Amino acid sequence: MHVRQGTIADLDSLVPLFDAYRAFYGQRSDMDLARSFLLERLRSLQSVIFVAFSEQDEAIGFAQLFPSFSSVRAARTFILNDLFVAQEARGRGAGNALLAAAADFGRAAGAARLTLSTAHDNLAAQKLYERADWSRETAFLSYNLALD
Repeated sequence: MHVRQGTIADLDSLVPLFDAYRAFYGQRSDMDLARSFLLERLRSLQSVIFVAFSEQDEAIGFAQLFPSFSSVRAARTFILNDLFVAQEARGRGAGNALLAAAADFGRAAGAARLTLSTAHDNLAAQKLYERADWSRETAFLSYNLALD
């Protein structure tokens, strides 16, 4: 398995993974929506996507980072907004490799930190993050305002 930064050339491999990721979080499957969303992010350089490939060079997972900033730290940060490994490829180190690639990228970009959120009941993901030395946030509460 290997991980590299994804490009528009990887779109056909990324779309089914992104669609499965959205379905994991309760969204209706929509391959056209998945394609247009990823294409726009890649074209406009609004995110950085890492792709994990199997030994057979099939895309088996991805991580998507969105740039942000910390006003308090006066520094760049990245939100690791999406991390997904195909069900049949789990347990082989792809998630850990994607986290490591994201962390290496953040360090190289001079970022102060990476941030992520996961569902309370996604215990497998929580174990993965904690094994990779991510710290659970305890100082702040998160709030959302739906605009649609």
